Amino acid sequence: ISKLDQYHIKPSSICFEITETAAINNLKQATLFMKQLRKHGCKFSLDDFGSGLSSFTYLKKLEVDYLKIDGAFVEDMLHDPIDHAMVAAINQVGHIMGIKTIAEFACSDDIVKQLKQMGVDYAQGFAVGEPVAISAYQEDQTG
Repeated sequence: ISKLDQYHIKPSSICFEITETAAINNLKQATLFMKQLRKHGCKFSLDDFGSGLSSFTYLKKLEVDYLKIDGAFVEDMLHDPIDHAMVAAINQVGHIMGIKTIAEFACSDDIVKQLKQMGVDYAQGFAVGEPVAISAYQEDQTG
């Protein structure tokens, strides 16, 4: 937090992304760390949700602001009814808990359209924007 103050960065503009596996391996530490930083306004995203063995148990224990739906479910959701149902279920549970959802691997316009119809909050993937090299990043990001 002192570094954020030093560089005049609002904690509310920071979102830490944690993997489900890392959170599970260090649940007590992760929970304490997250509580301390959330008090200052930092946000947290649980990445690759659905790839672990006890996902919903840990989701209930971790206070996160965003839930990233694992791309393994998203990438074939148009052709696999089980993947489609998994994305819909994870999205619904997230929303019931007051958590914004992010779908990984949104690689086509049709997938993005389906995610939008489901009510998923954000999409991440080539259909919405390709990765940008750090060297091409505009330093003046005042928007």
